[in-house]
Amino acid sequence: MYAGVRVEASRVRRVTNEPGPADALRLIVTGGGTGGHTYPALTAIRALRDRLAAEGRALDVLWIGTAQGLEARVAPAEGIAFATVATGKIRRSSNPLKLMSAANLRDMARVPMGVAQARKLVADFQPDVVLATGGYVAVPAGLAARMCRRPLVLHEQTVRLGLANRKLAGSATRIAVSSESTLPLLPAEVRGAAVVTGNPIRPEMLSGHSDKAIQALGLHGFDRRLPTVYVTGGAQGSQQINGVVRDVLPWLLEKANVIHQCGPDNVQELRQYAAALPAASVGRYYVTGFVGPELPDVLALADVVVSRSGAGTLAELTALGKPAVFIPLATSAGNEQAHNARHLHEGGAAVALLGDVTGEALRDAVDPLLADPARRAEMARRARAHGRPDAAERLVDVILSAASS
Repeated sequence: MYAGVRVEASRVRRVTNEPGPADALRLIVTGGGTGGHTYPALTAIRALRDRLAAEGRALDVLWIGTAQGLEARVAPAEGIAFATVATGKIRRSSNPLKLMSAANLRDMARVPMGVAQARKLVADFQPDVVLATGGYVAVPAGLAARMCRRPLVLHEQTVRLGLANRKLAGSATRIAVSSESTLPLLPAEVRGAAVVTGNPIRPEMLSGHSDKAIQALGLHGFDRRLPTVYVTGGAQGSQQINGVVRDVLPWLLEKANVIHQCGPDNVQELRQYAAALPAASVGRYYVTGFVGPELPDVLALADVVVSRSGAGTLAELTALGKPAVFIPLATSAGNEQAHNARHLHEGGAAVALLGDVTGEALRDAVDPLLADPARRAEMARRARAHGRPDAAERLVDVILSAASS
């Protein structure tokens, strides 16, 4: 087995350990850098392991990532063997001169070394299939899979293919996408390899209970006759979202209870601001730096969500059928968050606020949803139509199909 084995980028060595069961499926996973690439891969691994265990089979996994990426912590914590290879991050720009920056040229020079290292890892591990979930580290391993004639499955979390997956699409055995709207955006020559699976989400996200959120967070000042709004800017919070919510907070608390996940650095300031609000309003406002294991329960309690529009967030909210107002991160790679939000907005499954968002714009978007339960219910229905709570199982089907091809 390979659990605990680590191969450093600067010192690639043969990964040798006791072989696993003869009928074990051997899987290389590559991708990461951010949670958007890492957690779908981890969820797929868990679902695949469970599927095989039910059949009396084992799963041997090697994860190829970067030492700095989230995957470097997630994989070993899961007992998954982890290896790093040299990688090069391309800093995109509409200006061709900026594309030829010293940093880009330096990173481009690392790619051939990473491909050579990845090729050795693939040749040594002899996987039945390789799963690439995006991020620049996926390119060397994906190319190595082609060189070693190993089936390659790509998974794309966003509406448009990310840069790494675009580079690897021509080498893929199957391309698993998260949305039907991705299919016409694919190059015609690879469209036949595509299948819509959805974006895997953690199973626990689907089993939250609103009463547990009340107890866990001590939300005893909430008025359960009012709708609840959950505001989140991601793990570190969002200054933009925090700012526009603060601008309308007195008005918002007249209409709703609010759970505000603002990021660890912003809690004190927002608590001081809230302390000056009327006592009844303060009781309906809960601000926290981070929401952890109680997140499924918080989402179960929420009637409306205000958030960024990353792929993981969209997958969770659509699977749950949650009305949402999205404020996309303008600096996301390839402007993918705006594309994600616009896609749901056009289908009436969310509201997308694009460009320079003001408190007034947020109020105008949220007010109709808070005032009209029927409107919330219709948006929830449309959101749920986009959701794929069984995405992990669908992706497992694709992986097993590719492995047996």
